[in-house]
Amino acid sequence: MKKQEKTQKTKERILAAALEEFGSKSYDAASVNSICEAGQIPKGLIYHNFKGKDELYLLCVKSCYDEMMAALEVHSFEILDAKESLQNFLMVRQRFFQENPNYANIFFNAVLQPPKHLAQELAQLRRGFDEYFSQCYLAVLNCLTLRDGITKELALEYFLAASEMFNSYFQKKPSKTVITGN
Repeated sequence: MKKQEKTQKTKERILAAALEEFGSKSYDAASVNSICEAGQIPKGLIYHNFKGKDELYLLCVKSCYDEMMAALEVHSFEILDAKESLQNFLMVRQRFFQENPNYANIFFNAVLQPPKHLAQELAQLRRGFDEYFSQCYLAVLNCLTLRDGITKELALEYFLAASEMFNSYFQKKPSKTVITGN
């Protein structure tokens, strides 16, 4: 095996252990030592390949957003009915989290309890998801007749606030919770 391939496999092994660690604990509770123990990886090897806990965490958050976006984009949502379209979008997202519980923990912790010193980097990583989410909501809003005085922008703002409440609610629920959509 070439040195480059070996290095890549080592990085993948470290990231897999980091995904497990951050997928089961908050940023504050996670540690490089636990990543080392769980992955049976020498600490020096981690620091040879990564700057430390912050870089590993940000890579895990990036992986979460990338994988979730890929799962959402596989389901092209035909927006014909606002309620059904929104429900389908949220169900795909929930199914993704049920199938990827480590990503669920990473996502909700990054959204609801982000490490303050990484707020700017996390906002940058979240930007693509937020834009996609906003586009979906705007497409849903195009199916609705809004009350006088309510603009699409204001409705979108309310929608995004409700989404943050949705995130907060499901962060607190046990991971085996199933939403029926009713």
